[in-house]
Amino acid sequence: NRPVPEEDDLLWCIGPPLRASFVRLLGGEAEADRAVAYYRDRFGEIGLYENEVYPGIRALLERQTATGFRLHVATSKPHVYAQRIVEHFELNSFFGDVFGSELSGERVDKSELLAHALQVSEASAHESVMIGDRSHDMVGAANNGLQGIGVLYGYGSREELVRAGARTVVARVEELGSVLDALE
Repeated sequence: NRPVPEEDDLLWCIGPPLRASFVRLLGGEAEADRAVAYYRDRFGEIGLYENEVYPGIRALLERQTATGFRLHVATSKPHVYAQRIVEHFELNSFFGDVFGSELSGERVDKSELLAHALQVSEASAHESVMIGDRSHDMVGAANNGLQGIGVLYGYGSREELVRAGARTVVARVEELGSVLDALE
């Protein structure tokens, strides 16, 4: 029973933790909890497949794994959904682990999630990189001593990413490949 905002007015909701976006959008905790429940009902069966792999990503993942990079997914999405998405798009062979939040809200904060991922994967923070398209990704990287690489083919702007601590920002998948190649 709420008016639906214009699509462009909702872009800020993409990327940050879902419940926090609903609290801001709807103005209350109870409303946000109901919205999350409605969202999950649809997302868990339909919505998680309503996306696509960016052009060039599969080739980039192949090249990075062939050169010895250990790759993991770190997303604010609940782990149960993120794992299904990775498997659906047949990307699981490229990733060691898929780290996500829990349905309870645990590890929804990107800083906490990345700390958990570093611990579980036994990865060194100074040898690790967080690639993301929103400020939460860059803040989480900085809070854990990771290099943050911002990508503009997602939803965040260059200004958002740089302000949040991105050390490098790229516009295309090919540019990301060049940046990663320089890290070797």
